[in-house]
Amino acid sequence: MPNNSREKKLESFGALLDVLDILRQQCPWDRVQTNESLRPNTIEEAMELADAIMADDKDMIRKELGDVLLHVIFYAKIGDEKGHFDIADVCDALREKLIYRHPHIFAGDDAKTKEEVLQKWEVIKMKEKGGNKTILGGVPRSLPSLIKAERVQEKAANVGFDWERREDVWAKVKEEIAEVERELAEGHEADREKEFGDLLFSIVNAARLYDVRPDNALERTNRKFIARFNYIEARAAEQGQHLNELTLAQMDALWDEAKQKGL
Repeated sequence: MPNNSREKKLESFGALLDVLDILRQQCPWDRVQTNESLRPNTIEEAMELADAIMADDKDMIRKELGDVLLHVIFYAKIGDEKGHFDIADVCDALREKLIYRHPHIFAGDDAKTKEEVLQKWEVIKMKEKGGNKTILGGVPRSLPSLIKAERVQEKAANVGFDWERREDVWAKVKEEIAEVERELAEGHEADREKEFGDLLFSIVNAARLYDVRPDNALERTNRKFIARFNYIEARAAEQGQHLNELTLAQMDALWDEAKQKGL
């Protein structure tokens, strides 16, 4: 178990800043990086951290956190060089924001449950200087659609726009399924995408209401499908066959084998 003192943590962070200062001055690659050139790598590092979290790999989480932290201090270093801000400004701004957004901890406000905290969160954010002008204004446009759907639903729910009983969401899901089926039966190709979108949105809503992260849930299913499909492909190869040479019944049988092996 980690047992580093606060002094050791601060020392390690300072030493990391020193190393980046040296690299920024002396390394041909680090010296020429900009916010724009780092951005694609930052996205990749965030995704690698997400993979490590999904795998619950403690060593990889530690490693990938370090890679993400490197990008944070790198952007702060560039900001310092331009005279805009430095890592201390980043930390101070974050500390002040955390204190402001937690009045139930630092200002004598009352919030005893997670739900009460979330209900006040969006209102507090809109009161901040330079904060969101609308409830949904802080949702990044570039968020993946599945995660974006969950975030806009969460934000709407935080100000009371939500189902009174979570069980009621299933009637909406069934309604959307019926609308998809009707559009498919009637051949309205132009509306298929819209109705499928509505259905997916309602399923994300149901997952949220039952404390399931839809992106995590779908990713676990993706990985399960990939593992089972790879098993089918490997077993076919062992038999000297390609997948397109197997019948659907044969592939189903191999799929059941994969399930029995815990894949």
